[in-house]
Amino acid sequence: FICLAVAPALRFNASTNVVVKGITIRNSPQFHLKFNHCKRVVVHVMTADSPGDSPNTDGIHLHNSQDVLIHSSNLSCGDDCISIQSGSTNVSIFNVSCGPGHGISIGGLGRNYISKACVSNISFRNIVMHNTTNGARIKTWQGGRGSVQGVVFSNIQVSQVVRPIVINQFYCGEKHKTECRNQTAAVALSGITFEKIRGTYKDKAVDIACSDNVPCRGITLSAIELTPAPNERPRTDDTFCWQAFVEFTAPMVPPIGCLKTEKLLNNKAQSNRDVC
Repeated sequence: FICLAVAPALRFNASTNVVVKGITIRNSPQFHLKFNHCKRVVVHVMTADSPGDSPNTDGIHLHNSQDVLIHSSNLSCGDDCISIQSGSTNVSIFNVSCGPGHGISIGGLGRNYISKACVSNISFRNIVMHNTTNGARIKTWQGGRGSVQGVVFSNIQVSQVVRPIVINQFYCGEKHKTECRNQTAAVALSGITFEKIRGTYKDKAVDIACSDNVPCRGITLSAIELTPAPNERPRTDDTFCWQAFVEFTAPMVPPIGCLKTEKLLNNKAQSNRDVC
């Protein structure tokens, strides 16, 4: 089954017990496959095939969806290969190839400050990424509320990825620069694991920028082995971190000296506004 898409190519709203298998979506002008308010979803043996410069062409997009299984798929697009948005929980993704594209992302969360962004129990395992702008990424807007917790990125193989590990609590889309001002509130991030992430990068191996008032807590990095891509030289600024409280174990390549290992005195969400 080949779908020459009309945007969005394929969308499911308020659906239960959905199985999508063996489809190819090519040259989608917007999202390839989108789920909104869905439960018990399985996607496998799917191909998304769109140019790397095509805008807003996420491969698989989840919003307010629970109990989702995605596996054995190849996603080439101009935006996030997989994007996880607010209200998504109990999502398992494995054996997926991504690239070109923007990588695999949770967020951006918290732009609409009236609502609460809640994401939990998400796992990405056995993922291969080639020539993407990001690898494993979490992005939230300043001023947001809610939480992201219980996320695992495991056994991720990257090749010529610009930034393989990214947490950005200062996210601001290019189209929304006028909305981007310093704010004290943030979506709280905790219980995030990056393990067995190996391969090559073009810019920064690790780029973790967390909120001053709502620092990232309970972050674990384990078995990280990242080296510059061919024709890229090692740099003194190939890692960046801010307000990130972590546990990490060897090996850690490159060394990440900017991480904070001391425990926070207050390890709770800043208020009920962040409790999901």
